[in-house]
Amino acid sequence: MYTERASRLTGAVVWTNTPTGAGARPVLPDGCMDLLWSEGRLLVAGPDTGPWVPGAPARTWEGIRFFPGTAPALLGVPADELRDRRVELADLWPAARVRRLRDAIAAAPCAATALEDLALDRAARSATPDPMLHQLVQRLDEGRPVATTADELGIGVRQLHRRCRSAFGYGPKMLARILRLQRALALARSGTPYAETANRAGYADQPHLAREVLQLAGQPLGELLAGGG
Repeated sequence: MYTERASRLTGAVVWTNTPTGAGARPVLPDGCMDLLWSEGRLLVAGPDTGPWVPGAPARTWEGIRFFPGTAPALLGVPADELRDRRVELADLWPAARVRRLRDAIAAAPCAATALEDLALDRAARSATPDPMLHQLVQRLDEGRPVATTADELGIGVRQLHRRCRSAFGYGPKMLARILRLQRALALARSGTPYAETANRAGYADQPHLAREVLQLAGQPLGELLAGGG
C-alpha cells in the first residue's frame, strides 16, 4: 500500500510503500528525484526516463520525493549523473557521514520523518534553489513549447538544455513529455475519456497519447490504470 503526505520541505512529498502481495507496481517518470530508505539502506533514486520496477523480494520503502530540479542542490550531484539509476548515498557522500545517518534513521520512531528531517537540514545548509527552474517546470507543465519558454525566461535554448540536464537529468523536451504524461495519467485516473484526456493533456490525438504512454510507462494506458499505476 502506498501513502504520502506533504512535506515540511516546500514542494516535497513524504511517502511509504508497503508490499501488499499484489506484485510490485512500476515507478513511472515524474521529473522528480527521491531519497530512499529500506532495510537499513539509504539510496538516491535518480530521474527516470522509463518505468522502474522494484526487484524481489518485496520490501517496505520509505522516502522523500523532491520537487523537480531541487534535489541536485541538496545532494550535491548533477541529476544527469543519476539518470535511470538507484545509487547508494554512500557512493555520493563520505561513508562515515552516511553511517551516522543510517544509524540515526534506524533508531528513529519513523524513518520517513527522519528522512524529512535530513532533507530539511540539507536545505537549510544549501543555496536557495534557482527560481528559474520552478518557473520552467510551471511553464512546461502548462504545455508551453520549449522555445517559447526559453524566450519567456530570457535564456537561450542551448543554455536551457545544459541547465536542464544538470537540474532534471535530461533536456527540456524530455521534461515536457514526462510532465505531459503525468497530466494525462491524472485525467485518465479521474475517469476522463481517453480522447478528451489526449486533448486536454496536450497530445495531438488519442493514438499519440497511446504511443507516449507505452514508450514512457512501458504499458498500454488501459493496463496501467487497471494495475493501479
